[in-house]
Amino acid sequence: MNGVSERRNRTLLDMVRSMMCHSTLPMSFWGHALETAAHILNRTPTKSVEKTPYELWKGKKPKMSFLKIWGCEVYVKRPTSEKLKPKSDKCFFVGYPKTTVGYYFYNPEENKVFFARNGKFLEEKFLSSGNTREDVDLQVVDEENTASTVEPEIQHENVEPQSEPIEEVQTQDLRRSTRVRQEPDRYLGFLVSQVGGDLNEPTSYGEAVSGSESEQWQEAMKAEMQSMYDNQVWELTDLPQHCRAVGRKWVFKKKTDMDGNVHTFKARLVAKGFTQTHGIDYDETFSPVAMLKSIRILMAISAYFNYEIWQMDVKTAFLNGKLTKDVYMEQPEGFEDPKNPNKVCKLLKSIYRLKQASRSWNLHFDERIKEFGFAKSEFEPCVYTKFSGSIVTCNTPLKRNRKVKTVSCHITFSVLYVDDILLIGNDVPTLQGAKSWLSKCFQMKDLGEAAYILGIKIYRNRSKRLIRLSQSTYIDKILEKFRMDESKKRFIPMQHGIVLNKTQCPVSSQDQDKMKSVPYASAIGSIMYAMLCTRPDVAYSVSVTSRYQQNPGEPHWVAVKNILKYLRRTKDMFLVFGGSEDDFGVIGYYDASFESDRDDFRSQSGYIFTLNGGAISWKSSKQDTIADSTTEAEYIAASDATKEAVWLRNFLSDLRVVASVSRPIDIFCDNSGAVAQAEPREHHKSRHVLRKYHLIREIIGRGDDMQDSDRRQCRRSADKAASRVKHEAHANSIGMQYLDTSS
Repeated sequence: MNGVSERRNRTLLDMVRSMMCHSTLPMSFWGHALETAAHILNRTPTKSVEKTPYELWKGKKPKMSFLKIWGCEVYVKRPTSEKLKPKSDKCFFVGYPKTTVGYYFYNPEENKVFFARNGKFLEEKFLSSGNTREDVDLQVVDEENTASTVEPEIQHENVEPQSEPIEEVQTQDLRRSTRVRQEPDRYLGFLVSQVGGDLNEPTSYGEAVSGSESEQWQEAMKAEMQSMYDNQVWELTDLPQHCRAVGRKWVFKKKTDMDGNVHTFKARLVAKGFTQTHGIDYDETFSPVAMLKSIRILMAISAYFNYEIWQMDVKTAFLNGKLTKDVYMEQPEGFEDPKNPNKVCKLLKSIYRLKQASRSWNLHFDERIKEFGFAKSEFEPCVYTKFSGSIVTCNTPLKRNRKVKTVSCHITFSVLYVDDILLIGNDVPTLQGAKSWLSKCFQMKDLGEAAYILGIKIYRNRSKRLIRLSQSTYIDKILEKFRMDESKKRFIPMQHGIVLNKTQCPVSSQDQDKMKSVPYASAIGSIMYAMLCTRPDVAYSVSVTSRYQQNPGEPHWVAVKNILKYLRRTKDMFLVFGGSEDDFGVIGYYDASFESDRDDFRSQSGYIFTLNGGAISWKSSKQDTIADSTTEAEYIAASDATKEAVWLRNFLSDLRVVASVSRPIDIFCDNSGAVAQAEPREHHKSRHVLRKYHLIREIIGRGDDMQDSDRRQCRRSADKAASRVKHEAHANSIGMQYLDTSS
C-alpha cells in the first residue's frame, strides 16, 4: 500500500468532514467540499520541498487572496435591468472552478449551483440549520472550459464606483471572530486599465492601517494630508442649513516603474463626487486631455529634429483648481479634528473626484502657462507652443551622407495629459526656464528625459535620430490578466477570410449564462488601449470583434483570444519614428472593404497617416451608410481620410516646424473611380450619396490632393484581414519594427 497516498486521503476526508459540519450545507455537497479541500492542499507547502504542489507544477507561487471560507453566505450581483428588483441574490460559496478564476455559488431559491466572478462574502454566516442534511438534486451550470479570465482582486486607480449597494446590506448582530482578516472583495468588474497585476492594494482606511504594510500607507496618508494643509484646500466650518456634505474616502495605489516594480506607496484623499448636485455645487465638468495622435506627432518631429523631450509630473494637480461653487465635505477618515469633530470641510480649492475638479485644474494650468509666454494650439487644446527669434523651418530628408539643417529660432512645446507634462524643444536654457516657471507655479516632480508615459515606453537613439514606442510591459500584463501568457503564438491578429456575425451569438439562456463568465468586453477594452497608443496593426481586428460585446458567442471569443496570441508574439514590436528616406511630410493611405459586415452589409473603412516613417493617426471602422458599389465605399472612406488630413495639416501648421504642410497632403488609394468622384464635376451615378461625403470636393479644391496609386497598397490592412506576408509588409511600412533597445 502507498502510505503517503493513504495519509493524504485521510487528510482530505478530515477536511471534508470539518467543512461539512461547519457549513451545515446539505450532504449532497460533499463532492464540492472534496474538490475545495484538494484545491487548498495544492496551495499548501510541504516539508519535503518547502514549496506548494502548485508552485512545483506551475513554476510560480499561487495567489491566496481569493480563498474564502467554504459554505459561507455570499451576496452575488444579479444581472437584471429592472430597477425595482434586488440587485443581488443570497447564495452560499461551494467551490472554485478548475479552468478559470472565480467561484461556484449555491442559490437555495433556484436550487442550482452556478459560476460567478465575485461576490460579497459574509464569512461568519452560513446556511441555517433548518436546511441541513437533506439530499438535494442540483442543477449545475458549468463555466466555459477554455475561458481565460482575470483575478477579481485587480483594481483601477481612476475609475470610481458610482454606488455600492452590496455594502449597505444590514445583517443581524453576530458573534465576530477575533482574527484579523481582509475585507471581502467589492464588485470591481473588468475595467479597461485594470492591468496592474495583484499588488495587494487596500480598499479602505481600516484595511490600510491594519495590514502588513500599514507603516508605508500611514506615511503616504500623512504626506497627502500635508499637501492638503500646504495648499490650504479647506477650512473647518459648521454645515449651513439645507446643505449636504459630500462624502470622502481614501484611495490607495502602488506606483510602479516601466518594468512593474513598486517604487511609491500613494494615498489619495478623494471626494465622493457622485453625491453632488448639478447647479448647486457644480456646473461645467468637461476637461480636455492631449490626444494620443498629438503626442505621436511631436515624437516624430522630435526624432527628426533631435529635440529634447523632458517629462514632469504635477504633485496633487487637482488641488490647484479654484472652485466657483461652495462645496462642503466630511472630515478625512483617521484625521478628524478632535476639538471640532462635528464640523465639515468647506473646500477652498478642488479635490480629486469632485465633478468639476479636472476642469478647474485645466483652467488654472492654462492661465499660468500662458503667463510664461506659451500659446494654446487652436486645434489641440492641451498642446502649447512658444517661439522666440526668427522662425525658420527646414525639410531636409535624413540620409546617411546629408546633415539635417537646424532651426534658428527657439521652439518649445508643452503637452498636458491630466497631470503629466511633456516639455519638447530645441533650446535647453528655454526648456530650463519653462521647467523653473512650472515649479514656481505648482509642486512639480522632475522626471528628467521622458522614458515612460501613459503606459508607453520611450526608447531613443539620438545618433540615428530614432524614437521607438513600446507597450511590451502593458501587453504582458493583459496577457497575464486573461491567462494568455502561456498561450500559443499567432503570426496574424485575424485569419484572412474569417466571418463573424450575429448568427454566432448565443440564443438560449443557458448559452448566454455560459458566455457571461467570459470577460469579453474587458479583453476588448484592454486590447483597444494598446491599439490606440502604439498598435495600428490590430485596428481592424479590434473594430470587428468590438461589435459583439453585448452578446458575444464562442467564435467571437476565439477571435479575441487570437488577437491576444498575436500580441504575445509581437509584444516586443516598436512603433518607430525616424530613419525614413522619404521627405519629412505627412503621407496618407485609405481603403475600403465592400460589404464586409454580414449582418447589415455595410462596408469597412480604414486610413493611416505616417510622418517620419511611423504611423501617427489611424482608424478602422464600419461605415455609417450602405454603399451601392466598391467605388462608393472607397469614396466614403476617402471622405473620412480627407477630413483627418485637414486636421493634421492645421495642427502641423500651428506647430510651424514642418515645412511640407504648405504643400498639399498626398492621400493614396487604389480606386481610380473614387479619385474621379472627388473631382468637382457631375456624376450621375453618385447623386444619391449623402452631402456630407462630398465635402472632399471642397477640400481638394482648396489644395489638398488625393492621388491614385497602387505602389502603396502594402498599407491597406486597416480595412480587412490579410495573409501573413501582406500583414507583415503592412506593419513594416507604417513603422512597426523589431529593434534592439540597447542600440
